[in-house]
Amino acid sequence: MNLTDALIPPGWDGLWLVLLLVVGYAIWTAPWQVLKKDGVLNLMLGASLFVLAWWQIHAGIRPGQNLHLLGATLLTLLFGPRFALLCILLALGVHTAWFGNAWHAFPANALLSGAVPVSVSWLVYTLADRYLPNNLFVYIFANGFFASAVSVAVAGLAASGLMAAMGDYAWKNLLSDYLPYFLLIGWSEAVSTGMLITVLVVYKPHWVATFSDAAYIHGR
Repeated sequence: MNLTDALIPPGWDGLWLVLLLVVGYAIWTAPWQVLKKDGVLNLMLGASLFVLAWWQIHAGIRPGQNLHLLGATLLTLLFGPRFALLCILLALGVHTAWFGNAWHAFPANALLSGAVPVSVSWLVYTLADRYLPNNLFVYIFANGFFASAVSVAVAGLAASGLMAAMGDYAWKNLLSDYLPYFLLIGWSEAVSTGMLITVLVVYKPHWVATFSDAAYIHGR
């Protein structure tokens, strides 16, 4: 999901407005007081760089159809949806500045790689927290494995739909030659995120904003 400027046709500048509204809401409602805790800001910056490095492992099919791990679910579990989105925007900004030729496509890439998978990940977390038992295994498998796979699948579907709507590729071709690969990427994302979140909740639970020893371990 690395759309290039050439793939964005005239008349799609409204994506900037959508992105500004999403980012504005995230900034307005973010719990900024957590940044006062020691090491939190450094952790966010480090996580952004980690995700940026993660993105460099990719495979390309056609222009705009690069496949890579997203890291959105991991960031959402670590920092919550608002800071996760801001971390992804930071990583995407560095990526775009480094490689160039995609500032016009920046809002589309930000929505597809950030807003969509972060929203899906947070929705899965919210539903799991409300309807499933609070224990360590549910947290890891529902929020780590399952949410990662679903978020990648939905992001892939959104990317395919956007490219079809912009007239870059025929929906039939996207359905047969692009979208199915997200099943493989979703599995890889699920395993990677699940493993990382397992290590973090065991050894560094205070780094994971959505995890609580009292809720998921003590008293279970």
